[in-house]
Amino acid sequence: MSVESVKTTVNGDCKLSNGNTNKPYRIYVGYDPREDVAYEVCRYSILKRSSIPVEIIPIKQSELREKKYYWRERGKLESTEFSFTRFLTPFLAGYEGWAMFVDCDFLYLGDIKDLFDLIDEQYAVMCVQHDYTPKETTKMDGAVQTVYPRKNWSSMVLYNCGHRKNKILTPEVVNKESGAFLHRFQWLEDHEIGSVPFVWNFLVGHNRVVKDDPNTYPKAIHYTLGGPWFDAWKDCEFGDLWLNELEECNKIDEDKKV
Repeated sequence: MSVESVKTTVNGDCKLSNGNTNKPYRIYVGYDPREDVAYEVCRYSILKRSSIPVEIIPIKQSELREKKYYWRERGKLESTEFSFTRFLTPFLAGYEGWAMFVDCDFLYLGDIKDLFDLIDEQYAVMCVQHDYTPKETTKMDGAVQTVYPRKNWSSMVLYNCGHRKNKILTPEVVNKESGAFLHRFQWLEDHEIGSVPFVWNFLVGHNRVVKDDPNTYPKAIHYTLGGPWFDAWKDCEFGDLWLNELEECNKIDEDKKV
């Protein structure tokens, strides 16, 4: 599937349901103006390798504020503009079908179809259930590194948007509830949270590739501490893969202009 053949929309008001296989799977990507290039590479890497129709929708805080979907003040510990807006995914999807949220600092190496094939209707959400306690006190471009239970679970989530429990995620709730309530999935019972293999949210600096074990090779690399688009992280692990993807993405953009 070519990158050009898949439609990308602005965020909000998309009512498509992947219950119909003729309709694209919805992927909401957290967007921050400081990481625009990360978003573009994340988007490109998904589309490049996808064997199924997907619709990629950036979650832009400025647009959500214009629509009166988001109005909470930014807290000191919010490292990105999508720290809380991510939890509007079921609302933006019309509480219908399955949709995915992912941070923009991901590079996809696998076919997104293989991830969606893991969907199990019994769960309200599915994610990589990391046991992750970062040692660093800062990340990205100096943002404070916070430590809390279930850290990074919310960075890539498959949402069963029609699940009755997820209908609690209204704009009113997302704008008022605490980070603990949202990032720890406290609106759900533990048995309502499904598990996804860690290779779909492979944390740079934490997860490891085991030689001769293909089950440990990342299908989605997450530059959670900072990626090559930040000067301080240009030489990070797997940074060369991201830079190669950026070069390819830029070349396609240049070819379109010719």
